[in-house]
Amino acid sequence: MGTILNPLYFAVSWVMVAFHSFFGIFLGKHAHESIKWSLSIIGLVILIRIILIPLFVKQIKSQRALTALQPHMKEIQKKYKDDRQKQSEEMMKLYKEHKTNPLASCFPILAQAPIFFSLFTVLNGIAHLKPHGFMKGELLLSANEAQFFGAPLSSTFLSSHITTTKLVTIGLIAFMSASTFTTQRQLMVKGMPKMDASNNMMAQQQKIMLYVFPFIFAISGVNFPVGVLIYWSTTNLWTLGQQYYVIKRNPTPGSPAYEELLAKRAKKSGLTPEIESENSGSTEVLDPTPKQRQQPKKPNKKKKK
Repeated sequence: MGTILNPLYFAVSWVMVAFHSFFGIFLGKHAHESIKWSLSIIGLVILIRIILIPLFVKQIKSQRALTALQPHMKEIQKKYKDDRQKQSEEMMKLYKEHKTNPLASCFPILAQAPIFFSLFTVLNGIAHLKPHGFMKGELLLSANEAQFFGAPLSSTFLSSHITTTKLVTIGLIAFMSASTFTTQRQLMVKGMPKMDASNNMMAQQQKIMLYVFPFIFAISGVNFPVGVLIYWSTTNLWTLGQQYYVIKRNPTPGSPAYEELLAKRAKKSGLTPEIESENSGSTEVLDPTPKQRQQPKKPNKKKKK
């Protein structure tokens, strides 16, 4: 595994070293090392998330395609309610025909997994003064001594007996889990059409993600170095903000946010929006130009003789 991920070790360590040098221009070449290394991890997150924007766009398109397929999915569930295997086969056929994927919401997390593991390995190497990629020599020693609010970047909750480190890791784990929950809840409450969770696969999947992912982060977080916790907390903040922007500016048709946007535009332009049924699967665009009302014709009055 190490040989396969060696290019990623070099990439991750190079980005961190590059950001460290960049922040050194403003903070001093040999000063504020802890701040520079912490900001380097945050810079790594921002760079990765910018690269993943096309994948995020694909995720949004796939989710909206699934929303449009809800009527067909319900028909399949009703038709093959006694045959789970046939139901699954028909569902997969439906996804294939419309070139969509029910697991698209997991793509950004899966794409970050190799980078996450590489950062974990690099930080673990820093803790044991083991070189990885460009992290060696004086840079390795500097990173080994770097701290985040008094907690070494390479320390974990389980590996440290220092109270400060334990408090910092607990705080980051709590923030990481809470931001994951908030992001998923924002999507379900504002960004998705109302669905019956009892017989809807997409609704069930989103509900599972709402509770399972924060729980996984909370349990596994005790093994993450402080630097990895900073990485994941920062990427959660990015996801929350990016999702909020999409929900606010370009919401999914049929969602509460979409109806709010239509009502807001209608109020601004003096129109009454006609929102089509969610089951139609169509996406209507509100005409931004106000329509002229047709004035009723006045009846011709006959002159009295």
